[in-house]
Amino acid sequence: MRRTVFDEDHEAFRQTIRDFIASEVSPHFQEWFDAGIVPREFYYKLADLGVFGINVDEEYGGAGINSHKFEAIQSEETARAGVNFGGSGVHVLLGLPYIKALATEEQKQRYLPKFVSGEEMWALAMTEPGTGSDLAGMKSTAKLSQDGTHYVLNGAKTFITGGVHADRVIVCARTAPPREDDRRFGISLLAVDTKLEGYSVGRKLDKVGLRTSDTAELAFSDVKVPVEDLLGEENRGFYYLGQNLPSERWGIAYGAYAQAAAAVRFAKEYTQQRTVFGKEVASFQNTKFELAACQAKVDASQAVADRALEALDEGELTAAEAASAKLFCTEIAAEVIDRCLQLHGGYGFINEYPIARLYTDNRVNRIYGGTNEVMKTIIAKDMGL
Repeated sequence: MRRTVFDEDHEAFRQTIRDFIASEVSPHFQEWFDAGIVPREFYYKLADLGVFGINVDEEYGGAGINSHKFEAIQSEETARAGVNFGGSGVHVLLGLPYIKALATEEQKQRYLPKFVSGEEMWALAMTEPGTGSDLAGMKSTAKLSQDGTHYVLNGAKTFITGGVHADRVIVCARTAPPREDDRRFGISLLAVDTKLEGYSVGRKLDKVGLRTSDTAELAFSDVKVPVEDLLGEENRGFYYLGQNLPSERWGIAYGAYAQAAAAVRFAKEYTQQRTVFGKEVASFQNTKFELAACQAKVDASQAVADRALEALDEGELTAAEAASAKLFCTEIAAEVIDRCLQLHGGYGFINEYPIARLYTDNRVNRIYGGTNEVMKTIIAKDMGL
């Protein structure tokens, strides 16, 4: 089927990303994988390539393009090469929407030039130990000082992607207690400078997959956050989080589709090269049927991911549609990658093969951004159930 989501400019960007991966990522990726993190300097190379500023207005140093299609291409190309860009995806996909939607002009002048240049890498800190998907149950507090000049931030966060390298983190904390009729009330968003006294990075978590993407525990002990770093209005943080979750869930859905497509490519190449009983593995009927079935599923998930991308760019992607795309694409990817790993035999279980890394990287897609069980709840509610 003809694909219409990308034009010539997008395809030129694709080639730029593909060349960048070949020269700056693939030769070093095994070293980063073993270390469990990409070097901080790598983010400056991404910034020089212009990827952090695509969706930033020109007056702040960006390209002024309002589209997620360039992020989609990055997802496809990193998956195709069996690599990733560490925690930089959080910087753009999670951090930038909050700045664009909530920051004052003064804040944009302070934040965005450093965002584009990679001088300040951003992360988002929502999840707390013991709360998981129940964001309204968060315990971190940010109390306004008596003189009204700063908030005193206390608490802890966990599973914070990009948390090790982050220079500024959007921290969700309670500035007021919840109301009896509204547990979500009282949460605010603070753009916290990670160099502030009392801010500390705990363990870099040892994950099953996405090993080059740094994920950390954060702790706050009487951190004095200037009131000038409040994003949006006090106590409306939960509402803001809800507004941005569809784009986050689209990103997960699109990444999952890209991983599934890459898995089919890896399995096809491997089975064409691998000989068993004097014949190429790809020549066996079972291999052909397995790959054909996987390709059909990838085609379907691509259609869903592309449709969600178009809706997101038009500002029309609803929470239920984003949940549906995430649910479908991540479940399909899990099945496809598992079947493609099986076609690799024992080599599919060896980390030097990209299919093995895809297998472990993919698993978290059904957990973060809201578990797939939560996605089903959102879809069911939209159905009137």
